[in-house]
Amino acid sequence: MENKKPQIVTIDGTEYDANDFNEQEVTYLNHCIDLDRKIGSTQFQLQQLMVGKDAFLAMLKAELAKKVELVN
Repeated sequence: MENKKPQIVTIDGTEYDANDFNEQEVTYLNHCIDLDRKIGSTQFQLQQLMVGKDAFLAMLKAELAKKVELVN
């Protein structure tokens, strides 16, 4: 029998050794890990989108302000 290094996973404050998980539990764990990664990536992209929108809105306001200056 091969001695595997413990792969400790903490869920709701309880530690589990993922090496003891059955196939279904490993699948669920892998989904959770992948979803955490995707959530982090999506939050990062959302920050980029929000900053980009703010920048374009600032540029639009600057252009509109130029029109107002020309009229006055």
